[in-house]
Amino acid sequence: MNTGVVSRRFAKALLAYAKGEGLEDKVYKEVKTLAAHFAEVPGLRRAVENPVLERSKKLELLCEASGGKDVSQVMTRFLSLVLEDRREKFLQFMMWSYIDLYQEDKHILIGKLTTAVSSPKLVAHLQKLASEKTHGEVILEEKVDKSLIGGYIIELGGFRLDSSVANQLKRVKQQFIAKNRRIV
Repeated sequence: MNTGVVSRRFAKALLAYAKGEGLEDKVYKEVKTLAAHFAEVPGLRRAVENPVLERSKKLELLCEASGGKDVSQVMTRFLSLVLEDRREKFLQFMMWSYIDLYQEDKHILIGKLTTAVSSPKLVAHLQKLASEKTHGEVILEEKVDKSLIGGYIIELGGFRLDSSVANQLKRVKQQFIAKNRRIV
């Protein structure tokens, strides 16, 4: 069976179960924590996929990586199910799928904002503007790149708007080059 299909099905089931219990927000935080630990600690995935390690130890390890002692019963039961069905090799993909499904369900868009200098006011303004247009929550991850000289580049929902000074200078240069080719 395809990795994406298995992961998506388990993630959908987790979201439906969490919604039924009214804990989808708490589970979302736990899933994000676990996904971050998978990314930061490569040994976690190896330990979870290790056939020698007992299921109870794997469950304990995963619960600890999901948030410690405050892990919800929903998450604990889900992790038990995954381990019981021997689908632990898909667990990281399940976490990513759950994050995507949750954000889609709650109308949350994650975007990137690249600026020449850090500007919290600009971030807040663009988040508000994008939220009004998309009728959902917008979260912008800010990155500073001094090579832009000024302005910003925003990437959101598959679209990219480049209003940087560096891009404008590049366009002017291309126009001069094109004009000079016609003259010569």
